[in-house]
Amino acid sequence: MALRDSYQAHKKAYFAAAGCLVLILGFWVYSQAKSKDPKYTTSTVRRGDLTSAVQATGTINALTTVSVGSYVSGTVQYIFADFNTRVRSGQVLAQLDPAIYEAQVLQARGNLENAKDNLATLAANVQVDQAALAKAQANVKYQVATAKRSQDLFLAGVVSADSNDLTQSTLGQAQADVQSAQAALEQAKAQLQQARSQVTAMEGALNAAETNLEYTTILAPIDGTVVARNIDVGQSVAATLQAPNVFTVAQDLTRMQVYAATDESDTGNIRVGAPVTFAVDAFPNELFHGRVSAVRLNPTTIQNVVTYNTIIDFSNPDEKLLPGETAYVTIPTGHASDAIEIPNPALTFKPNIPKPQLQELYRQYDISREASTTHLGGWQVVWKLGPNKVLAPVAVQCGITDYSNTQLLQGDVHEGDVLVIAQQTQPGMTGQRPPGFGGFGPR
Repeated sequence: MALRDSYQAHKKAYFAAAGCLVLILGFWVYSQAKSKDPKYTTSTVRRGDLTSAVQATGTINALTTVSVGSYVSGTVQYIFADFNTRVRSGQVLAQLDPAIYEAQVLQARGNLENAKDNLATLAANVQVDQAALAKAQANVKYQVATAKRSQDLFLAGVVSADSNDLTQSTLGQAQADVQSAQAALEQAKAQLQQARSQVTAMEGALNAAETNLEYTTILAPIDGTVVARNIDVGQSVAATLQAPNVFTVAQDLTRMQVYAATDESDTGNIRVGAPVTFAVDAFPNELFHGRVSAVRLNPTTIQNVVTYNTIIDFSNPDEKLLPGETAYVTIPTGHASDAIEIPNPALTFKPNIPKPQLQELYRQYDISREASTTHLGGWQVVWKLGPNKVLAPVAVQCGITDYSNTQLLQGDVHEGDVLVIAQQTQPGMTGQRPPGFGGFGPR
């Protein structure tokens, strides 16, 4: 009896152990199957307001900045302005040593006086030669009259032939004297014209010397603030090939500009007059406001990246912002109210399945090649996650984006739909699972 009871107890324990083993084995098989199902990260479609914007960095600049150069060379004698000095147009900024230029003015003035004296002398010579010519011409007239009278007397037999010949000879000499006087007058006139040209040249040399002397005094060209001083007292300034920059004056720091480097892909959406916000490192908790005034048609290419300067005007009444500061710019380019928002990662997600099967799914769901590959016309593909983890591709046409979400223009996506934004694939998993197990079911 005891042996029988012992056998029954062992039999029950055996069946209990076998049952536990079956349960454990079944749970292990089920968990292994479950662990091979793909796992997805999803996001729920919502409705809201979207504002698209261009993000860029730029540099703050004064509205007008003028580089003040030195036209002449010399040694800096005095400096009357420093960094941050407020100056008015025409105010003296610096003085170069004028000694050498003063000497050049004196020399040019002396040369001019000599040329004027020479001109006066030659003018007097012209008058003398004119008088000599007039006298010679009068003598010719007299000799002509005398020769005619002598000829008449010779024909009448009153005077001899020798006397008549002498009279004719005297007339010829008088005519030669006229030609000589006329040549002397022409020569004197030429010398007078040359002297006048020399006087003009000397006047030009004097003006140049006086101008160079004036350039030794460096003046402010505009009203503004000195933002750079590049000289010191005693420094030599050499203006040989080009005018050296000695000061930089910024005009009216209460009105300034941001030069924002915007990517070529963004310039088509930027409009003149668009409101802009920007921040600077000096005031990290404060936003500043301005407006787009121009997109300059002067591209800059750095490592195959093409950018354009977008100019943003803004007011700086307290002069808090300084030239050269870095600005972090946001330029709104569009707004959509109460829009269906598609999470941006959903637009780039593509399930991890072989390409032939993917193309077959696109065919089943009438997804065009343009939408699935080229995004032509703004069409793209997102993947809905339905019951039992069934994925379905949907073609959508997108609008503006705020870099987190994108506006839906057309497509079978509605508020509350669940879209896949990422997939966690188990090692060694290939192909697609059957429907209901993380697969891709029919519509």
